[in-house]
Amino acid sequence: MKKIGFSLLALAITLPGCAQPIAASLDTLIDAYVHVSGYSGTVLVASKGAVILQKGYGYKDKATKAANDSNTIFQIGSITKQFTSAIILQLAEQQKLSLKDSLTKYIPDYPRGNEITIEELLTHESGVYNYTNDPSLAQNGGGHPIPRDSMIARFKYKPLDFTPGQKFGYSNSGYFLLGYIIEKVTGQSYFQVVRERIFGPLHMDHSGFDFSHLQSPDKAVGYSSPESADPASIVDSTIAFSAGSVYTTVGDLYRWDCGLRAGKIISQALQQQAYTPHLGQYGYGWMISEVDGKKVVEHGGAITGFISNIRRVPADETCIVVLENQQRGGDPGRMSRDINSELDGKAVKLPVAKVAITVDTALLRQYVGQYQLAPNFILTISVQEGSLYAQATGQGRTKLYAEKKDLFFPKEIDADIEFVRGATGDVEKLILHQNGRDVPAKRL
Repeated sequence: MKKIGFSLLALAITLPGCAQPIAASLDTLIDAYVHVSGYSGTVLVASKGAVILQKGYGYKDKATKAANDSNTIFQIGSITKQFTSAIILQLAEQQKLSLKDSLTKYIPDYPRGNEITIEELLTHESGVYNYTNDPSLAQNGGGHPIPRDSMIARFKYKPLDFTPGQKFGYSNSGYFLLGYIIEKVTGQSYFQVVRERIFGPLHMDHSGFDFSHLQSPDKAVGYSSPESADPASIVDSTIAFSAGSVYTTVGDLYRWDCGLRAGKIISQALQQQAYTPHLGQYGYGWMISEVDGKKVVEHGGAITGFISNIRRVPADETCIVVLENQQRGGDPGRMSRDINSELDGKAVKLPVAKVAITVDTALLRQYVGQYQLAPNFILTISVQEGSLYAQATGQGRTKLYAEKKDLFFPKEIDADIEFVRGATGDVEKLILHQNGRDVPAKRL
């Protein structure tokens, strides 16, 4: 069924001449996501130092029908990590720490901490268990404050997923530890340090951390999906901490982009270091890729009720920010890539609604099994009551719908699961297509 959205123009076009056609085509693209996927949020697009489009779509509060606009405040989840990495780089530049320091220097009793460096925490090469994979965290609720040491204790004694420095394994725990290190080095709270060193100097006046207690008419209500009218719970800032607690606006994130380009927060030399890909194409708080010979630095974020993406092409002074107050909707990562392609003059295929087909239960049984997406992260495929389900380690079960033979999609998130057959015709692996990445998983 086609989903109907609501859009509101928030800012006049600022580029001369050709700007209006570009803005109009971008608006058409985003509107397609509104109608097909139910996107609800705010988008900012800037290039060559000028804002092309800044516009809200859908509702920041479904109950009151208050519309999203350029001032709407969203939680941004893991985009927080780039602020954490920037503070670490500042402290390194001031010689208050070294990226080669071991974790043991700051937490003496951390198991195998002498093997883990600050740099490995930055690049997700530490092997530290990712605390958000722990189902008990969600079961016990994330809406109440948890002391810093108690949070660290949730993953401190878990075995490392791999030998530090040998693999890439995305770990919110690693960035939680970086926030703790920042507090140890500065003698201040992580939240205070970021405010004093980044938010204040860049006049990011609508950014902060404690979303639960934020009192602002611009505060968005988060939802689980376009169909849901019930507000999602809010994760307390002590739990998301330096891995994902920031709230902000598209305008403040553009101020962040401008501050980086001007070298106001960290030097250009250190930025180049941050934008150098390590394992998993991850730098320091940024995912790194290359399109048409130009470096692209970006990061997505997801936290209960919200998803987000910031995409930057430094060579073009391009900054694309897509924030959404739903956990499932338009897929900000894909939207950012499509917007970037539109800016580059490439043909962009407008999104279309996925249509589920009925397949025989005998075919569904051919997919049943366990598929390894990463060390200690398994996707279990099962058939129950004639339907196919996927369940990732530490997460709930998700129903899959067939788009065609060997290609399925969940309705809860924008992703595809493609089953791949070998020479004998048996399913040997699957490929998870999500956020512009194709992640293979061998069948165990």
